[in-house]
Amino acid sequence: MEGRHRRFGLTLMVNHACNLRCTYCYTGEKFSAPMPASFGETAIDRALQSLLPDGRLDLGFFGGEPLLESTRILAWMTYARTRSLAEGRRARFSLTTNGTVVSEESWQIMTAPDLQLAVSFDGHPGIHDRHRRTPHGQGSAARVEATLCRLLEQGIEFRVNTVVRPDNLEELPEGLRHLHSLGVRQVDLSLDLWTTWTADDGRRLETLIENAARLWREWLPQFSLNWFDVKVGDLAALPRSEEGHACGFGEGEIAVAPSGRLYPCERLIGADAPDHPHQLPGHVLDGLNSLGSAPPPFSLCAPCSACGLASVCDTRCRCSNLVRTGDRNRPDGLLCLLNKATAQAVSEVLANGGPSETPFQTLQSERLHHAQ
Repeated sequence: MEGRHRRFGLTLMVNHACNLRCTYCYTGEKFSAPMPASFGETAIDRALQSLLPDGRLDLGFFGGEPLLESTRILAWMTYARTRSLAEGRRARFSLTTNGTVVSEESWQIMTAPDLQLAVSFDGHPGIHDRHRRTPHGQGSAARVEATLCRLLEQGIEFRVNTVVRPDNLEELPEGLRHLHSLGVRQVDLSLDLWTTWTADDGRRLETLIENAARLWREWLPQFSLNWFDVKVGDLAALPRSEEGHACGFGEGEIAVAPSGRLYPCERLIGADAPDHPHQLPGHVLDGLNSLGSAPPPFSLCAPCSACGLASVCDTRCRCSNLVRTGDRNRPDGLLCLLNKATAQAVSEVLANGGPSETPFQTLQSERLHHAQ
């Protein structure tokens, strides 16, 4: 069915290869299998054809380390810009990099004005080099910090993606301070869903959330921390941008593996085995417009429906739920804890009014701006 989406989220996994061997990586074995240029172009064409007039294509690039395929990515970005303009659609791009690939082509991508850039860095070198190392066991923090500083010097807007794990909970507030001292003003905390969390880890996570919320409040309005930015708008009952926060999971949101196989979310691709249980039917070269067959829609499980925080809960990411419980509609205790603790932390900020010079409508306005 042509023209049924106002927004289509397409992610191309450009290769399985990576120049690091992060211990907590969930994307499977690292090997060279670059996506053919024609697969990317066909995926872009089909996504554009499924958009309504003036609809928006959100094109993301994933790996491995995507900037190892900078030449291909530059070509796909040019192709998407040209095709979207010709068809009366819009295109914007996103990419998360490990920050160690700084070729001329990769720098051209990272500084593109229509790209939303995220750089992975785990707060400070001591945490980062514990897990994010080269195949020869060398740390990568110094190289990544050099990239962060270069981006800051050039005035490039970007976010830092920081992984939250049981082994770094006590250190992360200091990591946030380190990033802040470098000049970083936008951080996304990313919970490691693939590791084991104990009840004691959960209590320590609550403490981290309390400490991180204090820093967030102290640095407002010049600092963005994802766990709290969205929650503050929900708790204050401010308008929410549906486009920026929908979990498509196969419906208006598709990931394409280098093989051309289709997935509801790039985080589920892994090594992309032919018998992968989370594949969607079809192939990128099949059909004319919409990609894949959408899975059943999200529906709140019974415990979530009865929860007092259901209206402001952020546990509706079907991929996260699937990773934690095997059920796309049901979060586990870890995800519930995260949402309850962040809601409590933000409620305290709202109750105290926040910094006097920082109306929360301003925070929400900035969040909506980034979603557009």
